[in-house]
Amino acid sequence: MLKDGVAVGEVTSGQPSPTLGHPIALAYVPVGLSAPGTRLDVDLRGRPEPFEVVALPFYRRQQ
Repeated sequence: MLKDGVAVGEVTSGQPSPTLGHPIALAYVPVGLSAPGTRLDVDLRGRPEPFEVVALPFYRRQQ
């Protein structure tokens, strides 16, 4: 995980989400960057890609 080009965390797992239509990931980031809505980048095969911190769960099944 990157903030302004500086490494600030580590992705522990990630994958495409067909349900949401975009990738999802779990990562360790500092508490100061962990609030939902925080925008970070992830180094994806050598290029930064934007990600946003969201609250879990990523998706709630409709009843």
